[in-house]
Amino acid sequence: MRYFLTLAYRGTPFCGWQRQPNAISVQELLEKALSTILRETIEVTGCGRTDAGVHASYYVAHFSTDKPLPPTLVIGLNSILPLDIAIYTCQPVHETAHARYDAYERAYEYHIALRKTPFAQNGVWIYPQAQRLDTDLLQATAALFPQFEAFFPFCKTHSGVEHYRCALTKAHWDIQPENHRLVFHVTANRFLRGMVRLMVGSCIQVGMKQLPLQAVQNALEHQTALPKNLSVPPDGLYLTKILYPYPV
Repeated sequence: MRYFLTLAYRGTPFCGWQRQPNAISVQELLEKALSTILRETIEVTGCGRTDAGVHASYYVAHFSTDKPLPPTLVIGLNSILPLDIAIYTCQPVHETAHARYDAYERAYEYHIALRKTPFAQNGVWIYPQAQRLDTDLLQATAALFPQFEAFFPFCKTHSGVEHYRCALTKAHWDIQPENHRLVFHVTANRFLRGMVRLMVGSCIQVGMKQLPLQAVQNALEHQTALPKNLSVPPDGLYLTKILYPYPV
C-alpha cells in the first residue's frame, strides 16, 4: 500500500527537506520515525525540495509498506519527531500515486516584517528598511513575472535543470500596514532552485530604487542574468500549498 502524509515543518534547524550526508534534514527524521514505528526500513518521497532554513506550512510526502498501519500512527510520529515537524494526516492512495510528480500546482509565501519583533524569529525576514519601499514598484515587479514562461534570471547557478520554463498563475504582494508586514504570494506548476528568494530580492531592489524595473523586464525578455541580484534570507519563505488531481 502507498500512503500520503501531510505535514508542516519549521525549516530553521534543518538543511532542507532532502536527506544530506553531513546535516540533519526533515526527510531523514521522518524516515527514521516511520522505520521505528513500522519496524522496517521506510523511504519517503517528498513533493519537492526546500532549501536550508525554508519552512513548509503544508507539505506532502508518500511512502509504501506491506504492513498494516497502526491506528495511532500520526500520534506516534508526532511523539517521536521534534516540535519543528508536525504530521497532520496519513491516508491510503493509489499504488502509483506520487507526491512529487503528480503535483500540478505549488504555492509559496514570503514574509517580511517592517519592524523588529521578538515573536516571529526564524519565521519572517525582519527588514525595517522595507518601510522605505515604493510599494507601487514592488507590485509592478511582481506583476511582470506571470507574463513570462521562462525564468533563467531567477535560478541559482549550477542547478542542473533541463529547462527554465515555469507556468506562473499568480505573483503579487499583500501589503499589511496594520501588521507591519509584507507578504509575497506566488503560484506555479514548478519552481526553480532559489527562484522565489531571487524574485523577492528583485522586487526589493526595484522597490528600493536600486534596480530599474526595466532591467528586470529586459532580463526576462532575453533570459539573461540581472545586472545585480539579491537572494533574500530563507527565514521568511514558506511552501503553503500543493495541489493534486485527486483528493489529498
